[in-house]
Amino acid sequence: MTQLALVIDLNVCVGCHACVTSCKEWNTSGEAGPLPDTKAYGEQYAGTFFNRVQTYEVGCFPDTETVHFPKSCLHCEDPPCVPVCPTGASHKRKEDGIVLVDYDKCIGCKYCSWACPYGARELDDHNKVMKKCTLCVDRIYDASLEPRDRKPACVLACPTSARLFGDIHDPASEVSRAIREEGGYPLMPEWGTHPANHYLPRRKTRVSIHADELERADNPLKVDRQQPRPAKSEPTLDDAVTW
Repeated sequence: MTQLALVIDLNVCVGCHACVTSCKEWNTSGEAGPLPDTKAYGEQYAGTFFNRVQTYEVGCFPDTETVHFPKSCLHCEDPPCVPVCPTGASHKRKEDGIVLVDYDKCIGCKYCSWACPYGARELDDHNKVMKKCTLCVDRIYDASLEPRDRKPACVLACPTSARLFGDIHDPASEVSRAIREEGGYPLMPEWGTHPANHYLPRRKTRVSIHADELERADNPLKVDRQQPRPAKSEPTLDDAVTW
C-alpha cells in the first residue's frame, strides 16, 4: 500500500519559514482555502496554518544550539482523528495514505483536534470547519504541471532541500533511503499512531574556536586602540570586527 509522506532533515533546516509562507500561499487560494489569518501573533492568536516552524534554543551557554522544528499533520498510518469523527469528515485515503477532511461533512466539533497528539488540527474560524495539511493533494496529482512540480508547495520552496516527499513504503524511494541511511525517526512513536512523516536527526559537528576569536565574538564592537591597524589593500571582515 502506498503511503505518501514528508521527511524533514533537521540538520539543514534554517528556520526561514519559506515552507510556511508557500504553504499558506498555495492552499489559501486552492481547494482547502481560504485560510483566514486575523490574529497571526500573540498568545491569543487566531489563524489557520497547515505548517508551522517552532524554534528552540537548547543547552547552556556556551554549549548552546538553535533547533528549528517544522511541524504539520503527520498523516499517521493509524490516525486517531479518524475514528472519533462523528460525521466521517476525517478520513484516510486508501490509494495514497493521505489523511483529509471533507469540509462538507465537518461540523467543527473539534473531536479530531482533541484526539490528535501532535496538535496538527486547526479550526477555521471563518468557515467553522477543521483544517490541516493535505500534502497539497490538489497539486501532486495535477496533470497540467510538469512532473518535477508535482510536489507539496513546502517541498518546492525549501531553499536547503530539508524537505523530501515520496512513498515511505517503497524501499527504493528517496524518502525510504533517507530514513534507512540517516536514522530517520517518527515523532512520538509511543502513541502508537505510526506517523508517516519522519525526521532526520541533527548531526553534531565539533568546531574549535581560539580564545581571541571567542573574545571578539562576545565583544563584536570592541576597539583595540593599542594595536596598530594593519596595512591592507582592501577592507576585510577582520577590519570590521576589530575596528
